[in-house]
Amino acid sequence: MFQIDALPAFSDNYLWLLQDPATQRCAVVDPGDAAPVLAWLAAHPGWQLSDILITHHHPDHVGGVAQLKAATGARVCGPARETIPARDLALDEGDRVNVLGLDFLIYAVPGHTLGHIAYHQAEHAWLFCGDTLFAAGCGRLFEGTPAQMHDSLSRLAALPDATLVYCTHEYTLSNLHFARAVEPANPAVAARFTEVSAWRAAGRISLPSTIALEKASNPFLRCQETSVKEIVDEREGTLQRQPVEVFAALRRWKDVFKIA
Repeated sequence: MFQIDALPAFSDNYLWLLQDPATQRCAVVDPGDAAPVLAWLAAHPGWQLSDILITHHHPDHVGGVAQLKAATGARVCGPARETIPARDLALDEGDRVNVLGLDFLIYAVPGHTLGHIAYHQAEHAWLFCGDTLFAAGCGRLFEGTPAQMHDSLSRLAALPDATLVYCTHEYTLSNLHFARAVEPANPAVAARFTEVSAWRAAGRISLPSTIALEKASNPFLRCQETSVKEIVDEREGTLQRQPVEVFAALRRWKDVFKIA
């Protein structure tokens, strides 16, 4: 019965709107801009915004929080280790929060920011991971270390394969250009690149992804694969690198990667 829609914001953000038709209540994830949510509510009379879920403190994820709370009275849930506007409930590793009658488990996933969290709903296999895990990529390390981000991604990759990955940016095609550079012979990357290219040409969203698809085609989740280690060795010299060192090399490469 639940429905999840992506409300576009800015140039490439998605605000995920969770809807329960039985109660006409909804929740939104990372509303960097209040306008798309307020427009949706105006177009759907009788619906109530009950919760605002925040993954981290960056402006494009929290910019609309105060306005939405003032307009709707929604509860604001966000990371305990970061400053979140109008936050009512501070969440950290292992906490649980009930939203729309559903239980969400909180993962602390530092790396992109130090206090970043993700929300996992096991029954419906939903993962709202902000800017930690992207479709075919991962977030930049603005505050955390490669070791922190590698550990965060590894924990998310251990979720069931069918888990739906709701990240917050339309970066998939750009990320797949990089994935092809890392693993040019990976058939899963090639197939995904063709599919997503067609989707984007047609104006179609490329999300959500799945954990299974990420493990098959996201280089940042494949740091133990021989093909990934070999390309890193070609770029940085042959060493017996641990997976976290392979990850760090990939992230450095991605930070300067240009699409040909």
